[in-house]
Amino acid sequence: MSGRQTITDEAARLFITKGYAQTTLRDIAAAAGIKAGSIYYHFGSKDELLVDVMQQGMAVMLDAFAATAASVAGEPADRRVAQHIQAHLQALFEHGPYTTTHVSTFHYAPESVKAEIVPLRDAYERMWAELLAELVDSGQIDPEVDLGLARLSLMGAMNSAIEWFDPARGDVGRFAGVVSRQFWSGVAAGSDVTSRRGGDK
Repeated sequence: MSGRQTITDEAARLFITKGYAQTTLRDIAAAAGIKAGSIYYHFGSKDELLVDVMQQGMAVMLDAFAATAASVAGEPADRRVAQHIQAHLQALFEHGPYTTTHVSTFHYAPESVKAEIVPLRDAYERMWAELLAELVDSGQIDPEVDLGLARLSLMGAMNSAIEWFDPARGDVGRFAGVVSRQFWSGVAAGSDVTSRRGGDK
């Protein structure tokens, strides 16, 4: 493992255990077993290090979506969504320090860091938006559903799992199935929820 990767591994771990604001470059250097000044051979600042950690976390998510899309092409809509949900959750938990740092720290990150990460977030959200729009066009999702809200609700349900779900004690696949069923109960064409829009009379 390279010195740079060791630094980012330890930084990601500390960012989620101590918090970004509370973690110092000295902390990271001590965890990586190097002198604090050695970090500057690789990164100009703590913010630059955070950008690298978040970029790696987003790369995992983008790769997982692309790989899943290729593997489920032509499958029924419910299976496609379920597999994408599972891929997202697996990426969260299997690459925890990197993906969790992105999920938990983005909104509190310095604006200069956000500017570097937003294009990657936008690319990932477009992947989901295009998938859901395709399912509307194919008649699987009710066309009256607000896809933006549906997508954000789904993302919230998945990402909030880092706060309470323990993959060592629970099965990610089963959890993904629960999230998928909840999603379809609200958006499927002809579902009870979408057919009662506006509430029961």
